[in-house]
Amino acid sequence: MSDVRNEEFSEPRLNINLSVTDADRGGDATRSNHDAQNGETAHDNAGEREATGESHDSASKQTGRDKESKPPASELSKQKLRMQGRLPALDDDADVGVQKEYIVTRDDKADLRFTGVLLASAAPASAPKGSWQEYRIYRTSGDKHVFSKVTRNVREEEEDTHEAEVFDPAPSSVPSQLMRSAREIARARPLTWTDAAVAFFGYDPLAKALYRKLSVRFEEQVS
Repeated sequence: MSDVRNEEFSEPRLNINLSVTDADRGGDATRSNHDAQNGETAHDNAGEREATGESHDSASKQTGRDKESKPPASELSKQKLRMQGRLPALDDDADVGVQKEYIVTRDDKADLRFTGVLLASAAPASAPKGSWQEYRIYRTSGDKHVFSKVTRNVREEEEDTHEAEVFDPAPSSVPSQLMRSAREIARARPLTWTDAAVAFFGYDPLAKALYRKLSVRFEEQVS
């Protein structure tokens, strides 16, 4: 009997040495750095978006506050806009020379009620800034004179102002004495209603236009 040699078959042993080269390490490092940079960039972008969002929100809030703090546009009075459009004409121009009962408004004083005549009134030809003055002179049935100055404004929140004075020609009357200058007292010249009118209205262009409508002369005479 021959010897049969049983050959033993065994799996070959693999001796694989997987060494990491410098190039591979470099690639890994590059990828790591790239990933890290991408992460930082993403974080920075997120921070920028967040900061931008905060800035936008802050700007929106500030704009909202500005809108709240900004006063609303002024509302205009339709009635006074109509009056402005008619200048220099006034609503009571038809009353000039007509005797009737008048009520002249005064601020912080009692209004004046009397029967008399509107001698003259004057207003500017235009009011580009939305405000103007109206001057009037009345003569009462008792031979007193009433001077009225009204300042109007087309804005609703602006109230009209009313000034008025009464001139009594009696030399002993208190208003007459108060309106006399020292020179007039020294000359012992009686104070006239024209003197009182100049003391009240002055000599601005509107006052001169008012004086020209009267039958008396307000110019200063020079010899």
